[in-house]
Amino acid sequence: MRPAHTPASAFSRRTALAALAGAGAVTLLGAGTASAREPGGATQLIEAFPDAETERLRLDRSLRASEFIPTGRYAAPGAEVTVRVRSGHGPLPVLHIGTFDDYNENAALKAPRVFPLRAGRNTVSDVYGGPLYLSFAGHGRRAAVTFVSGTVRMAGFELGRTTEADFQRQLDTLTDVPWVELTTEHTILTLTRAGALIYRDEDHAALLRLFDTVIDSHNRISGLDGSTPLNRPKAGRYHFNEVSVVPKGVGAYAWHGFNGFPRAYMDRLCTVNGLRTRGWGLYHELGHLNQQAAYQAGGLTEVTVNIYSLAAQRTLGQPSNLLTKNASTGLDWFQSSAPKLGAPGIAYETSFGPYEQLVPLRQLELAFGEDFWPKLHQLVRTEHQHDAPVEDYHHDPAVDAGQYRALSTYASRVAGYDLTDFFVKKWAFPIDAQGVAEMAALRLPQPPVDPSSLSD
Repeated sequence: MRPAHTPASAFSRRTALAALAGAGAVTLLGAGTASAREPGGATQLIEAFPDAETERLRLDRSLRASEFIPTGRYAAPGAEVTVRVRSGHGPLPVLHIGTFDDYNENAALKAPRVFPLRAGRNTVSDVYGGPLYLSFAGHGRRAAVTFVSGTVRMAGFELGRTTEADFQRQLDTLTDVPWVELTTEHTILTLTRAGALIYRDEDHAALLRLFDTVIDSHNRISGLDGSTPLNRPKAGRYHFNEVSVVPKGVGAYAWHGFNGFPRAYMDRLCTVNGLRTRGWGLYHELGHLNQQAAYQAGGLTEVTVNIYSLAAQRTLGQPSNLLTKNASTGLDWFQSSAPKLGAPGIAYETSFGPYEQLVPLRQLELAFGEDFWPKLHQLVRTEHQHDAPVEDYHHDPAVDAGQYRALSTYASRVAGYDLTDFFVKKWAFPIDAQGVAEMAALRLPQPPVDPSSLSD
């Protein structure tokens, strides 16, 4: 589920690390951080990578994902924060203070506050305070950011660097900081201290490895295999954020830059077993940050997202949600949808329930191989660059029609077969005459097996 409002705006030479830090040899870690000590504060060495909007366009996605570099620092409300920046010529890092809380009634607390930085000494203050993040748009530029004063360390766990014992000591000693953060090269998990303490006895290394596994499952179904620059995974991390407010009936949500989870979701967000066996909500919300704009018609927003959810389930060895039995009928979703296929008067968007609408997307994999969706994602990225519309939840019927046409023609091309019968006659997708003509113009043979007859 995603909130229906206007998206926030995006932010758009290499130098020796030791010289930048003013210290000895330092190692650059992952997608952008390393730490050193120097007189006057903690120094973080960061490397620039493409900003979120650049990556959204490269990947043809509807939503921007995170461009944040975690710092492990916290500023109290109103604290005067002094930061020193050293870098060569060109763009400089940006400082962000606060967390995401998209439904907060206070508009100032919906997203972190933004403070552009200049070379040298910077002093800023944020009335609300919160965790500190950096963003640094570019390609391989490096900078040193020193937190001179006004910040303190948050309790944090970094996969591969923090031991469980050390993390537990931090939770016991850094009691005045209301936020806790767990990180990997691919994940930022930002929790309130109260939320983190509920499940403090979990194996946090195992939990974070599981987050990365889910992210990798989404990358693989998206064809992000690193085979070409176009098909490399998103730069930077994905951000999972505990939030204070969600709308009634909403378990979690996705929006530009993050996934939001309320306290009620902590049993799945913060436990190994919960995330592994009952984490559909997270698989789903992360999926929203992977959806491609080319074929994301309004009626498909909550459907194509579950291509990624199913991929996570398969990766984790779970049974498919499509095989869940309906309590009232005793049928799974393949079985309940089958009698409707090709019936007079049916319409894809109104005749089938949400899981039934997902069935044909899974059937395409069953018919044409597990590499069907990876190939389709790669084809879309190759042909649909630099014009991916930003998700704004205001769908134009004409745009929707074009996106349904795109789905049917891309699918036919990847499969190598004419899928007119599958899309138009069996499942009654709203594909107009132009779409039917476009599929016919491909001059493809009929599939040897009817995809609509297949099930897991």
